[in-house]
Amino acid sequence: MRNTSVSVRRTRVVESFKNVAETIGPLEPGMALFAVSRGQWSMVDALCYVLDQVGPSVVSLWPRTVAIGKGDILTRLRLDKRVTFCRLIINSGDEKANHVLVAEWQALYGAASVVHCRTHAKIATIEGGGLRFLLRGSLNLGVGSRFEQFDLTEGGADFALIREIEEGLPVVQGGSQARMGRW
Repeated sequence: MRNTSVSVRRTRVVESFKNVAETIGPLEPGMALFAVSRGQWSMVDALCYVLDQVGPSVVSLWPRTVAIGKGDILTRLRLDKRVTFCRLIINSGDEKANHVLVAEWQALYGAASVVHCRTHAKIATIEGGGLRFLLRGSLNLGVGSRFEQFDLTEGGADFALIREIEEGLPVVQGGSQARMGRW
C-alpha cells in the first residue's frame, strides 16, 4: 500500500484562467490539486477530462441539483463506454422534480443507481485505470460566471471515506428504502 499522507503527496495550487485540461494537467498516482477558476469550466468538464485520461471507470456523482440537460451528458458517457457504472446521489426532493432523469438513470445503471439524501455536497469519484480520483468543490454541473473552488486528489483516505459513506446511504427502490451494498 502506498503512503498517501498529505506530506508526501505531490501538491499543486493553480489559479485557473484556462480550460480544464490546462488547469488539471497530467494525472498521476498520489496527486493533489487545488484550483480556483473564474467559472470557465464545470464539474462535468473536470469529470470528462479525468475519464478521457483513465478510460472506462466506475463513477459516483453528488451534484447539488440535477438538470435534465446535464443528465444527457452523463448518459452519453455511458453509451461511449467510459462510464461502466454510475451512482447518482441527489438531494431529497429532487427525485420528484427530475423523475424522468431518475427513471432513465435507473434504466441505464440499475435500480440502486440513484440515492436520495439530504445533501449540499458537490463531489465526484472516478475509479479506473488502477487510479481512484476524488473531485470536489463549489463547481456545479454547468458552467457559471463566478469564482469556483476545485480539489482533485488521487487515492488516499478522502476517496475511501466518500466510498464508505456512499455504501451506507439509503437507496429508494419502489417506494421503500434499502441499504446498498458494495458496488
